[in-house]
Amino acid sequence: MSKNLNASVAVLLPCYNEEVTIGKVVRDFKTALPNADIYVYDNNSTDRTAEIASSEGAIVRKEPRQGKGNVIRAMFEDIDADVYVMADGDDTYPADAAPAMVDKVLEGYDMVIGDRLSSTYFQENKRPFHNFGNRLVRDSINGLFHANVTDIMTGYRAFSFTFVKTYPVLSRGFEVETEMTIHSLNNNLRLFEMPIQYRDRPEGSVSKLDTVGDGIKVMGTIFRMIREYKPLPFFGGLGAILGIIGIVLCGSVTVDFWHTGMVARFPTLIGAVMLVIAGLLLFITGIILDVMAKNDRKAFIIDANQFAMMRRQK
Repeated sequence: MSKNLNASVAVLLPCYNEEVTIGKVVRDFKTALPNADIYVYDNNSTDRTAEIASSEGAIVRKEPRQGKGNVIRAMFEDIDADVYVMADGDDTYPADAAPAMVDKVLEGYDMVIGDRLSSTYFQENKRPFHNFGNRLVRDSINGLFHANVTDIMTGYRAFSFTFVKTYPVLSRGFEVETEMTIHSLNNNLRLFEMPIQYRDRPEGSVSKLDTVGDGIKVMGTIFRMIREYKPLPFFGGLGAILGIIGIVLCGSVTVDFWHTGMVARFPTLIGAVMLVIAGLLLFITGIILDVMAKNDRKAFIIDANQFAMMRRQK
């Protein structure tokens, strides 16, 4: 039971064809958080997901734009609460962990991450490429943002009101969880990781994940967000590579000129100079975009403070 019974809690369950498990998931969250509102957003299911969720007492709404990111965007826009708990409708996350996650948000954390990887994920998950992908994404993001987040891609999270109303959902699909984590690290938000007991889907429940396709989308999201959030290392690194290649080529032409007194490779010299100029332009681009990214972080802090003040006044 949560420590603060006066806080409003919303449980968010994005669903697509989860008739096998959605009834149990709704019942479990009703038991764990009896005062919470359970929202099931049906994302064009062709089975009885919406009907079963409604019969179990959930608030069912439709989201016609296909993709988990689109569903989460609609949820965050439509629903107001003090604390939000987001999970999947496939019965892979334990509802009994939700009260502790709610308490952490009420203590002041912006986002609580249900950490699968520290407990049973690698034993329960039967898809080896998913395990490899989780490790690759985790190590890449932690290295770039100097962080130590264990589970980057978990779908089990709790959020504060301010986080939900200031988070720009840009992704359309399953890469949205990665985007959330990068957004939080970039803006230095208060994160708390809570180990949870992950379990694989029950028999008869089919995963909607495409290992290769969704993996490419996740890596594309990381690439895009590094470009936007870390422009100086991104463009500066590219500029340094081009500049070094150009300088090496210029050096080889200079050595030839020193020995022969002639410039025998004009095309190489011209190309080398162009590479050096391109490297300098990329480095300058990185500096300009880095200043803009810092201004965006300042604007985000101002917006977050305004939402927090509005919430307290309300």
